[in-house]
Order: sequence, then structure tokens, then C-alpha cells
Amino acid sequence: MKEPLLYRIVRRPLGFCFKAIYKPSVIGKKNIPENGRIILAGNHTNYFDCILVGTATKRCVHYLAKDELMKGPLKYIFKGMGIIPVNRRQKDKAALENAENILKDEKVIGIFPEGTINRTEDIIMPFKFGAVKMAKDTDTAIVPFVITGKYKPFKRSVKIRFFEHVEVSDNLEESNNNLMNIVASELAKEGVKS
Repeated sequence: MKEPLLYRIVRRPLGFCFKAIYKPSVIGKKNIPENGRIILAGNHTNYFDCILVGTATKRCVHYLAKDELMKGPLKYIFKGMGIIPVNRRQKDKAALENAENILKDEKVIGIFPEGTINRTEDIIMPFKFGAVKMAKDTDTAIVPFVITGKYKPFKRSVKIRFFEHVEVSDNLEESNNNLMNIVASELAKEGVKS
């Protein structure tokens, strides 16, 4: 499976512009393997998070995103970027199967287990089980990441840190809590308040 055509066209110019404007700090990029299947999972702070994660690696990141994005003329853009639509109103088996097929093809899945941008006062919202479920089903490790700071133009104010990969056990609840705790602990260490 090749990278989606639109992704190949826009990734360099979009990445260049994004880095020039927001000057993100990227830590732990070496924890993203150069090949093989992997899931990148972390907190969700802003619509720009997808671009931030994507510009941190040369690999094509296929995101799971709400199916509302796939309506109207914008659906061609998101489809061309390799987005996997998810019906968040129910357990979406088709979306999970599509993501697992991408992993079986030794590609990268990006997912925000909170399910949406965190606009609450809590440091993090409870993680949904999609990341650990697909990791277990496909024998894929998860590279957790944490995004801190704000997207302020021309200021080095946003940071992403990638951690060493974690394996998922048969106990999905325990694995999900472990993943969430890695992210929450780093957020607390960075001074993000609930």
C-alpha cells in the first residue's frame, strides 16, 4: 500500500510551513521506528495535533478521525490524506478493521484515545480502548506521545515528546490504564494543571 497521493503532494510544503510558523520542539523522535507497524497514541489539545505528529516522522501517519470530516467537499481532502473515518456514536467495527489492515501492511496509525480535543478542566480525559484493542489484535506496539504548550505563531511554545514503545497485554483495561498513566504523568510533570 502506497502513501495516499494527496499526502505525498502536501506533506513537505505543509510540514515546512507548519515548522516555520509554530517552531515545535520534538523530543524522542528516535522512538518512532523507521519501518514496521506501529501505533502512535497520545493526548489531543488542538486541531493542529495531527500535523504536529505527522511532521515528527518521515512516515505516513494514518489517523482515525470523526466521520463528520468525511462529509461535503472536504471529504476528498481527508480521504486523500489517508484518514480513517470513525463513527463515534457507536462501536465502529469497520473503522477498527480498516486501521488493523493498515497495521498488517506494516504502516503507522495515529490515534488520540481521548476521542476528541480535551476542552475540559481535567488534565486528560479517559482513554477509549481503540488503541489497545487494535494493538492487541495485530501484535503491534504503541509509542505514547504527549503534547504540551500552545500553538503560538513564531514562538517556540508547543512541544511533543515520544516515549519508548509499550506492549499491550491480554488485560486491555490494564494496558489502557498504563497508556493513559504514561501520558497523564508527563502532563503533570510538565505542569499541566487539571
